Amino acid sequence: MVSAKTKTKTKTKTKTKTSKYDVSEHLRTPEEMAAYLEACLEEANGDAAFIAKALGDIARAKGMSQVARDTGLSRESLYKALSGERSPGFDTILKVVKALGMKLRAQPFQ
Repeated sequence: MVSAKTKTKTKTKTKTKTSKYDVSEHLRTPEEMAAYLEACLEEANGDAAFIAKALGDIARAKGMSQVARDTGLSRESLYKALSGERSPGFDTILKVVKALGMKLRAQPFQ
């Protein structure tokens, strides 16, 4: 027989609902987009696919259909090129950067 003193209370656990974080939903202004790309360039460590993914995030924030029109590429090829699973050609990168209203610049290491 179990006495009232030895009974343990069972707590019901509630499940926390999570959703995948999508940075493109938080890139609203050209300044935020440029800052995000700059941060990714600093963190990339030479990983071109990582930079392509960052450009894809910005393109989705701006509207992939518009970026596709501005680059002259299809939406499907842009999604593939900017998925982060491959390294797109530099010509594609240049077209996307221009379509995003950005420019690449070089500066010496400090």
